[in-house]
Amino acid sequence: MADGGDGGPGVGAAGAAGGRIPVRPQERAMWCDERFSFQAAFLQSLAKHVPNIYSAEMDPLLEKQEEMVQAAILYPLECYLFGEDPDVFLEKLQQSGTSQLCGKVFKGGETTYSCRDCAVDPTCVLCMDCFQNSIHKNHRYKMHSSTGGGFCDCGDTEAWKAGPLCTKHEPGAAGSAKENSECQLNEEIMEHSRRVFPSVIKYIVDMLIWEEEKELPPELTVREKADSYYCVLFNDEHHSYDHVIYSLQRALGCELGEAQLHTTAIDKEGRRAVKAGHYASCQEAKEEIKRHSENVSQRPLHVEVLHADVMAHQKFALRLGSWLNKLMSYSSDFRQIFCQICLQEEAGSEKPCFISKLMLWDAKLHKGARKVLHELIFSSFFMEMEYKKLFAVEFVKYYKTLQKEYISDDHDRVLSVTALSVQMFTVPTLARHLIEEQNVITTITETLLEVLPEYLDKNDKFNFQGYSQDKLNRVYAVIFDLRYVLVSKPTLWTDRLRERFLEGFVSFLRILTCMQGMEEIKRQIGQHIEVDPDWEAAIAIQMQLKNILFMFQEWCACDEELLLRAYSECHKAVMRCSTNGRSREKTVFHLCGHTLESRPYRVSADPVSIHLPLSRTLAGLHVRLSKTGAISRLHEFVSPEEFQVELLVEYPLRCLVLVAQVAAEMWRRNGLSLISQVFYYQDVKCREEMYDKDIIMLQIGASFMDPNQFLLLMLQRYELVDAFRKMKPTKDQDLIKQYNVLIEEMLQILIYVVGERYVPGVSNVTKEDVTMREIIHLLCIEPMAHSAITKSLPEDENNETGLENVIDKVATFKKPGVSGHGVYELKDECLKEFNMFFYHYTKTQHSKAEHTQKKRRKQENRDEALPPPPPPDFSPAFSNVVRILNCDVMMHILRTILQRAVELETHLWTEAMIQMVLHILSLGLLEEKQQLQKSPEEEVTFDFYHKATRMGSSALNAVNVLMLLEKLKRVPQLEAQKDTVTWILQMFDMVKRLREKSSLTTVTTTSGSEATKGDESTQDKEKAERKRKAEAARLHRQKIMAQMSALQRNFIETHKLLYENTLETQGKEDAIMEEESMSSGIGYSRIALGPKRGPSVAEKEVLTCILCQEEQEVKLESAAVVLSACVQKSTALTQNRSRILELSGDTLDPLFMHPDLPCGTHTGSCGHVMHAACWQKYFEAMQLNFRQRLHVEQIFDLENGEYLCPLCKSLCNTVIPIVPLQAQKINSEDAEAVAQILSLARWLEIITVRISGYSVKNAKGEKQNLPAFTSKGMGNSALEFHSILSFGVQSSAKYSSSIKEMLILFATTIYRVGLKVAPNEADDRIPMMTWSTCAFTIQCIENLLETEGKPLFGSLQNRQHSGLKALVQFAAAQRTTSPQVLIQKHLVRLLGVLLPNFKVEDTPSLLEVDMFHVLVGVVLSFPSLYWEDAVDLQPSSVSSAYNNLYLFHLTTLAHITQIVISSATESPTAQSSDNSEEARAAESFCKEVCQYTSGCFSQDIPGWLVWDCVKKGIMPYLRCAALFFHYLLGVSPPEELLQVSEEGEFKALCSYLSLPTNLFLLFQEYWDTVNPLLQRWYADPVVLSCLKGKSIAIRYPRKRNSLIELPEDYSCLLNQASQFRCPRSSDDEQKHPVLCLFCGAMLCSQNICCQELVNGEELGACTSHALQCGAGVCMFLKIRECKVVLIEGKTRGCLYPAPYLDEYGETDPGLKRGNPLHLCQERYRKLHLLWQQHCIIEEIARSQETNQIFFGFNWQLL
Repeated sequence: MADGGDGGPGVGAAGAAGGRIPVRPQERAMWCDERFSFQAAFLQSLAKHVPNIYSAEMDPLLEKQEEMVQAAILYPLECYLFGEDPDVFLEKLQQSGTSQLCGKVFKGGETTYSCRDCAVDPTCVLCMDCFQNSIHKNHRYKMHSSTGGGFCDCGDTEAWKAGPLCTKHEPGAAGSAKENSECQLNEEIMEHSRRVFPSVIKYIVDMLIWEEEKELPPELTVREKADSYYCVLFNDEHHSYDHVIYSLQRALGCELGEAQLHTTAIDKEGRRAVKAGHYASCQEAKEEIKRHSENVSQRPLHVEVLHADVMAHQKFALRLGSWLNKLMSYSSDFRQIFCQICLQEEAGSEKPCFISKLMLWDAKLHKGARKVLHELIFSSFFMEMEYKKLFAVEFVKYYKTLQKEYISDDHDRVLSVTALSVQMFTVPTLARHLIEEQNVITTITETLLEVLPEYLDKNDKFNFQGYSQDKLNRVYAVIFDLRYVLVSKPTLWTDRLRERFLEGFVSFLRILTCMQGMEEIKRQIGQHIEVDPDWEAAIAIQMQLKNILFMFQEWCACDEELLLRAYSECHKAVMRCSTNGRSREKTVFHLCGHTLESRPYRVSADPVSIHLPLSRTLAGLHVRLSKTGAISRLHEFVSPEEFQVELLVEYPLRCLVLVAQVAAEMWRRNGLSLISQVFYYQDVKCREEMYDKDIIMLQIGASFMDPNQFLLLMLQRYELVDAFRKMKPTKDQDLIKQYNVLIEEMLQILIYVVGERYVPGVSNVTKEDVTMREIIHLLCIEPMAHSAITKSLPEDENNETGLENVIDKVATFKKPGVSGHGVYELKDECLKEFNMFFYHYTKTQHSKAEHTQKKRRKQENRDEALPPPPPPDFSPAFSNVVRILNCDVMMHILRTILQRAVELETHLWTEAMIQMVLHILSLGLLEEKQQLQKSPEEEVTFDFYHKATRMGSSALNAVNVLMLLEKLKRVPQLEAQKDTVTWILQMFDMVKRLREKSSLTTVTTTSGSEATKGDESTQDKEKAERKRKAEAARLHRQKIMAQMSALQRNFIETHKLLYENTLETQGKEDAIMEEESMSSGIGYSRIALGPKRGPSVAEKEVLTCILCQEEQEVKLESAAVVLSACVQKSTALTQNRSRILELSGDTLDPLFMHPDLPCGTHTGSCGHVMHAACWQKYFEAMQLNFRQRLHVEQIFDLENGEYLCPLCKSLCNTVIPIVPLQAQKINSEDAEAVAQILSLARWLEIITVRISGYSVKNAKGEKQNLPAFTSKGMGNSALEFHSILSFGVQSSAKYSSSIKEMLILFATTIYRVGLKVAPNEADDRIPMMTWSTCAFTIQCIENLLETEGKPLFGSLQNRQHSGLKALVQFAAAQRTTSPQVLIQKHLVRLLGVLLPNFKVEDTPSLLEVDMFHVLVGVVLSFPSLYWEDAVDLQPSSVSSAYNNLYLFHLTTLAHITQIVISSATESPTAQSSDNSEEARAAESFCKEVCQYTSGCFSQDIPGWLVWDCVKKGIMPYLRCAALFFHYLLGVSPPEELLQVSEEGEFKALCSYLSLPTNLFLLFQEYWDTVNPLLQRWYADPVVLSCLKGKSIAIRYPRKRNSLIELPEDYSCLLNQASQFRCPRSSDDEQKHPVLCLFCGAMLCSQNICCQELVNGEELGACTSHALQCGAGVCMFLKIRECKVVLIEGKTRGCLYPAPYLDEYGETDPGLKRGNPLHLCQERYRKLHLLWQQHCIIEEIARSQETNQIFFGFNWQLL
């Protein structure tokens, strides 16, 4: 803000540019004075102030500019307009209510909601707030991300069938419009508005369309023109960010940061001043920028040089626009006055009105100006229905111009004024008005033809070769407008509407005429096509027109008169297109005594096109004529002579023949483009208006033509005339195959023509019936997910498939598990509807469905016949179609094929062909049976039975179809069809009986495969035979199994010993924990520490290398065997995510872990074993391979030692050497003897002396102050340097050089990864990192077991068990590879925490260390005290048992102290009179402690509370210690730890770790020794500050981390995201908000504003957040896309399914389906385990290996 404070609006410091500009009273008076023209005064004021306010465009101070604008211009203007203090007035207006229309304009990415039950069409949407407060929240709704530019339809009664208002906008709701009278403005304000608005609007319009670069209008020119210019760079969509940055850097020589700032501003606002100065220098900069940008792109950037004053006024015009926009929201009167002025045309002038001027100039405006203009239109015209209508009229008036400008513009559709069309054209009443008054359909169709002239060929047909994708995408916008206008059908037709609609329809037919037969193709013969032609554009336009064609047909069907007239027009258009090539003479051919005259045409030689929208539209209209019954009047509009059905059928038939020939591979030299077109022709996206309509057109042909003529035409077009005459034998296999495929394809089409009646109008079925049939046939293939079914069903104009209305009638839903999705399974009663030749099956689906159904019938022990289900009757208009079944030519075709099969002319028939013939026979018999059942026999003219049983000719060897069928049963190749033939023969029998009317009462008309009850038919016999065989086979199997079982028992008895041993070893291998198998031996102690320590269970370990498959026993002296492992930094246990992590560990001291556990080093293994030598060879081979394939991007980073495990492909970055466990047994007598002497006090003295001795040695004789631990009355003389050795030593383990090498390698990796530093084998910190990863990994595993509620022992996965065992043994062995002096140095520092007399300067306080890390460190480093110069020693079993016991007891005492201190600040929540021994001990302990803290420690804390805190708080530590000592020493744990039980677990842990269950007894036992320690611990300043409440200590037990809590309903998350504002960006553009699932932070992803420089690298918000939150590994939820992103480091990441599912158990990435989503707890838990098990890196590697598509993604900038 400017200096000098805020002196109230309009008042401020004078003079300097820094203060506010004063407004002199006479200036205000001049505006008010009626004598002066307001406009002149207003412009004079602007001319004076605006150039001063916006003087610094290169580096604008936005707040300061805004303050000056308010003070100098807007405040006085508002005072004049309102006649009182603006704030007070606007507050009053606000109170009096707002419009009931919401009118919120959506920004890109904002979530919108559409109600599938109540929205009039899918464009009707609600904003988040209105949706949450509406009735639609409980309906079926869809969520989508807005592309920007639309607005909320809440309050628009025409948009909703129900619930148009949310509770916020309902009349009477707080803040919504009350009675209109209250918010009416008074006359004076209205008068002022009428004076102010014209001047303001005129100024805005003039400035926005101002073209002069150097001059201003004279009324705005006040002062002398200064030579001050700006070089202004404009936004375009051709140049990328990088192009612009590069051009600016080169042309202006500016820094990268500055260039980026400019570019971001240009992208956001649309323009930016990049240089200020004299005209010449700016002109020079302009030329430079153009030159450099032309180098990197085909066109230069758009740059202009503008005078500073012009720039200032243009900027202020936009500010005034925003001011008006805000004003519009306050009052309907303001809106109406504004709209009136904008629509006023100058009297007698041809010029357009203000708003039209702006619209026409829209394409020339920059981005920022367009946004302001569109928002102004939204807030004014679109909020007032009357003016919306007037605006729409203006819009349609200039529609062609606007669309042409948009098409030649390069800005996105969202930024074009043409995008507003959806707001007007989808309003039903407005659309009707525009059709009637403005002829909008004709306007749009003419625009379409006018913008595509370059794609018309010489025949006036479209040809999209070499098309521009961008231009076509823009043309689609015009097609969409047509769709919007037609989206809701009129219920009331006026004559004018009928005429205008028909006019539009005829105009639309002109477009279809240009498409009919476009892009014809000719079969390539000899040479393969060189370049595949462009086919995508034509198919894409067909897809865009699909819904429009459907909607035109639906509109026509609303009104009988209109339908007939439209049909007539469409028929004329088809005829015009069909008569063009009628020059050739007709030819004649004969077959079966029938003759066909037709024009010679061969698909295989003449041009053919797949695009026939005119013919298909006619087919659609014909079906609707049939449905409405208007077909009876067709002759009035199209005479039978004009109808010429052969011509109508011709083109669709050619198209189907083309598809057949492509299947027969006759067109393979035409390349992929044709195959793609044929695919789309039959695909669900296009088939409704392509393939399906062609079948209907053939049905129309079959219903009008003589059936024999129709079939002859089919034979001729399929080029199969010769195939059904006497065939000359040929050896050409290709030709035979070709003929066979063509015959199959033709038969299939005949089946469809006769059998496919599920089209409303072709038969009497409803839309629901059609959808149900589609679903049944999809589910006959296999059970399917909801989304898969939806994708396979065609969508209507509202993007609905009708699936939900019928799915429950035909299928049942099966819920999903933790992965996968739910599926629908077909109900059994619907299986009878299965038709093997369903016309929407692809070839694969056909065979899959047939296989599934036959398999099912086999399992049910039924025959395998799959006859067609009885089809519904044709409607009267199509009833003649069935005649083709029983005509002569059909019989000839069927007989010929059957005869070939019977005579085994192997090459002239196929099994598929026979299947189709049998299907046609079935259809014929079903048809006759249905007709006979409905009508008396004499009325039934359909004589299929008669024709089929009649002889084909009078020749002696002539046979009929029935005889051929009997013979067919005996053909061995057709075994599979036997059941079907049997079924057909039964049908023949049944029809015969119906014909003969014999014993009609006994005939049961059961359908399906059941025979008549009276007959024991052959089929039943066969069934019985089949059953008998199955039973015999079952008995035979049983017998064999019994024999095998007896042999097995016999073998076990004979080799009993061997078998038991095998079982035992097998058990050991299989058991997850090898100790479980030892539970039978009860006679030994299960104590891990102290003199009663149990024996180590060290067993012989023989492992197999996964690379060379050789076995090896693990021994100290053998070559190393290693486990593949992955070391990674982890924050999975952190208690404080806000702690800043050190990214580089150069100066880090990792000896002590903070109790927060901010970041540890985790080591995990996949459990696979290799020889060290094998692994090295494998790794080297991978490196070599990588070097040779440099162009391939790798999933793993070989430089950092990464590789994929050869067996399971897990990502690994090192190997753990497997060190065998040293079996140790304690001699109980020795132990008891030592127990007498070695008390804790004595042990402390011994180690103190030893450490002091070393210090003296290391300091080369310097005098040291030895810490004294002498007890009273005990002489010190007895202790000396070597006393420590007197309790038992043994020689150190000798490792083979191979194991040592691997120890060093693994330790170095831990150091390198854990500290993020370069490897250095000699670094002092290597041992510290080893202990640290060992402790941290154990803590992670304990945490995981606790979270999952599993027992501590016996439930680890094999990989975790073997990994942990190897890690602990490695940590113990690693000490031998480092200098012992170094280990001692670390030990002394660690002991410094426990024993304050060892404290050095940097020893942290007791409260600042994690005790378990200390325990692991001291236990593993303690043997270094046994090191002697001459001999390499280590403590004996007894010594180490005591060392471990006392070290553990000391750390436990320290940990209890930590817990007591942190619990001291707790206040008791519940009263308890617990007076147990533990509580009393705790109380007395607290009393003692109170003395050392000089009263800071409160005595009031009840003992039971302290004990409760201690018992709960110490559990994780005890569990970790038990795991550690078990894996270190190999002592079996007590049984209680193999199951989950809280009380039993505590006791078992205490017993295993040699602790009393009353932990305070430990203090009492060692009181003399511990007392001085306690005094020092409590005197620590950090402890005192905590007790005084000045600082907070970590609470124990630490909280178990879990992923953040997510809302159950996904729309709540979207709500949060919509309120998210990027902290670094001032604009309110929608970002890509992502949610960190670790900590709940919401970040702005993939956006320049939030990129950070980390160590000189640009990192995106997510990547840099991950470094801090998850030490590089993190899990995010992309809210707008509903995807989880896993990332690791800067270069790797992958997408993972979000844990949100819709009601069908499916995820919805990208919210494409938009169904309501709900949190699935199981899947979220799976994500949680992925994190806690440290498997995120593994998941990323696996995903990247399978989906290499993400290599192109720059994870660094996420």
